[in-house]
Amino acid sequence: MSTNTTHTSATQAKERLYAQLALSLGRTSRAISQTADLCEQLQVDLHAMRVFAGLDAAKFMTVAAQLNQKVEDSASEQGGEDQESE
Repeated sequence: MSTNTTHTSATQAKERLYAQLALSLGRTSRAISQTADLCEQLQVDLHAMRVFAGLDAAKFMTVAAQLNQKVEDSASEQGGEDQESE
């Protein structure tokens, strides 16, 4: 009788441990799935940042070109005035 009780107790413990393992694997699987989803979203966000950074760089280059042109124009006007006063 004691052998049967020990066997049943060991079987129950083993089944309980397998159930815990199954729950743990289920949680791990969900965590991995969520991590994969977050990585995919991160990839989308990084692409959007790359696009916006390119657009901002284009805006800065346009403004810089306009400012440089104004500086060149005012420098050439001052240079022309200096030559006229001589």
